Amino acid sequence: MEERPLWATLGVISAGGILGSLARYGISTAFGPAPAGFAWATFLINVSGCLLIGALMAAITEVWQAHPLTRPFLGIGVLGGYTTFSTYAVDAQRAFQDGQARTALLYLGLTPACALIAVFAGTRATRRLTGRARS
Repeated sequence: MEERPLWATLGVISAGGILGSLARYGISTAFGPAPAGFAWATFLINVSGCLLIGALMAAITEVWQAHPLTRPFLGIGVLGGYTTFSTYAVDAQRAFQDGQARTALLYLGLTPACALIAVFAGTRATRRLTGRARS
């Protein structure tokens, strides 16, 4: 495996993080301010990001011979900047503080469950679409 300079890796992660964060901000803004309760924007961002992470990892590890900086740029940078565990935690805390304990607990459980299902679905879909499905 070819050694790559640390600065190149850090540079592509940073650039990808900027793009992913801007995409998350744009989607959050399009949803508008979250009313009290279930944080749909953050939920959809995290689940869609996990779907894309599953697809990306299957694509670059099983389908294509990707450039060595592809994974740091797209996986860590773009999709790492796009998804947001910190906002997920703040949204749940806010729901608890607003007296919406059931909603907060539903949100806390549903987000990681759906995120894991999305990674699996993204991986499976990529394998099927590329003819790399495993038995």
